[in-house]
Amino acid sequence: MAKGLRQAAWEFFGAELKRRREAAGLTQSELGTRVFVSGGYIGQFEQAIRKPQLDVAQRIDEVLQTDGIFERMWRKLIDKSPYATYFAAAAELEALATKICDFAPTLIPGLLQTKEYARAVVLASNPLATEEFLEDTVGARMDRAKILGDATRPLYWAILHESALRIQAGTSVDMAHQLDHLATMVRDRKALIQIVPFATGAHPQMGKMFTLMEFEDAPPTAYTEAVYSGNLLDDPAVVKRTQAAYDLLRAAALSPEASLALIESAAEDFRRCERST
Repeated sequence: MAKGLRQAAWEFFGAELKRRREAAGLTQSELGTRVFVSGGYIGQFEQAIRKPQLDVAQRIDEVLQTDGIFERMWRKLIDKSPYATYFAAAAELEALATKICDFAPTLIPGLLQTKEYARAVVLASNPLATEEFLEDTVGARMDRAKILGDATRPLYWAILHESALRIQAGTSVDMAHQLDHLATMVRDRKALIQIVPFATGAHPQMGKMFTLMEFEDAPPTAYTEAVYSGNLLDDPAVVKRTQAAYDLLRAAALSPEASLALIESAAEDFRRCERST
């Protein structure tokens, strides 16, 4: 489903939610209380600014006695997404964000990946994948990355552990190209990138990836990921703690200038490795 058609479908979801809510004689705040979200969130669902998670869609069906229509629409829309089910809602929000902050301890974040690097990462998790699957998955990742090239691109800040620069995905040439891409994004002022070096030792959020997203007309959200599962966290207290964790990571990381130098040095190391083979 094309992005425009998918957005139109979410707008239909929101319009139908508003119609059913009003038919039940409930305000946004009243419905929100019954499904354990704020009335403001219900308003954002109705305007297709934010997409509900599955459990919220299921509770809306229960409260409005709609015989599972919102769960079915949710599943239909997520199934049509090019992303894994657990990540689809986060990808939708990513495209709406005004600011995105990533922390990645072991790999380059999706928004910064080159095609060759992305292919190697996908293939590592799917060694028997068909060529069609690889092309579709990598293509979807490249489409996501286009938001950093838009004129209205979000402010993008990434903190990576040095491990992400050193773990080889693909050939040495692929890795050098990937790290060159990071350097180009920094030099073109499309991304702020900081590196937490090995020399730092123990650091905040060791082994835990997460993303913070801010929006013009909606509260900030955090996204975390585990094995074949992802969590969108919008509880204000949890998001605040995650933002504080990101501040600690900034303090532990090298300056942007020193980080760029380390990225370029790592790229040259991979080029030397290729020349020596």
